[in-house]
Amino acid sequence: MKNVLFKKTLFCLLFLVSFIGFSQNLPLSKDAKISVLTCGLGNETYSYFGHTAIRVADPVNNIDYVYNYGAFDFRTPNFVAKFAKGDLQYFVIVHPFIDFMNEYNYEKRSVFEQELLISQDSKQKLFDNLNATLLSEDRYYTYKFIDKNCTSMVVDIINKTLNGSVITKKGDTDKTYRSILFPYFDGHFYDKLGTSIIFGTKVDQLGTKIFLPFELKNSLEKTTFKGHPLAGKSQTLLNFEKETPSSWWNNVYTYIIILAFVVFAKNKVIDKIYLFILSLMGVFFVAVGFYSFHHELAMNYNVLLFSPLLLILIVLSALKNKRWTYRFAVLHLLFLLVYTLFLINKAHFFIVLPMIITSGFVLARVVIRNKKRIPIII
Repeated sequence: MKNVLFKKTLFCLLFLVSFIGFSQNLPLSKDAKISVLTCGLGNETYSYFGHTAIRVADPVNNIDYVYNYGAFDFRTPNFVAKFAKGDLQYFVIVHPFIDFMNEYNYEKRSVFEQELLISQDSKQKLFDNLNATLLSEDRYYTYKFIDKNCTSMVVDIINKTLNGSVITKKGDTDKTYRSILFPYFDGHFYDKLGTSIIFGTKVDQLGTKIFLPFELKNSLEKTTFKGHPLAGKSQTLLNFEKETPSSWWNNVYTYIIILAFVVFAKNKVIDKIYLFILSLMGVFFVAVGFYSFHHELAMNYNVLLFSPLLLILIVLSALKNKRWTYRFAVLHLLFLLVYTLFLINKAHFFIVLPMIITSGFVLARVVIRNKKRIPIII
């Protein structure tokens, strides 16, 4: 298997070098067309939001290649840590169009094409810019979920070629990034829940930037340049209906059942396990907020629910310090109230609400168990 992988990698590298050398300063013919490809959604984490690429096709020069800004290397040392930190290097690669299509046909994901209606000089300039990027340090970029990804990089190089901010977002600019993302997680409940609680204030800003492939597709349909449409009508190259996966565990029902068990069990041990899990998640959110360069993970107000201070409450309870256990439980009930009021107009309010209710019951029980009883004198 490793030998096969090595041969494929070597072949791709040799192809890339030969292609770049061939295409440098190659004049495109008048039959050349350059288009934006938008690829459909998949059920793997990396494919939830679709994909964007640029196709250059010139039958006279026997060119039909796809420039892809979404490549990364799983073999990068400390891959997961680098991705979490936000300094993982993505890069642009080029594929033969037929190979690109075969991959999406195999994955049963749709592909749509929008030809750019630009002058011959602009086509040549864009082609030259794409090839220059392949030969420079600009080939690599540090991935950012909203600000720098396969879609935003395509927008940037087209705008650079056209000498201005020609492509801007059309529609949904009154929605937050969080609201825009929510529908993409259909069928992936715990991914939706996870992103809801790990993302901070940045995703609650209005989504004025193009950062998703279908946002670019929709914006291109409404963009004009020099008095005419920038792109032609979308053509469907591959058409598949996205299959929403079903799972016995990855759904809202298991989520509700687990939380209901915690509420109705009324067990001290279960309450402590629940609070311990929340506190560990809070420690993780705080740590990743300081550690990561991803702005989306900073300023995470969800720590009001997933409070690291719950660890202190658990320790105080284990030491049977009823006074301070009571005080910390009351403090966290206040955190919960503030969190609920702050969250009430946010997109993820209803998905987090069951956890808010569960935490309220558990903390109230802790308060009642540790409240100092007032002696009754008869």
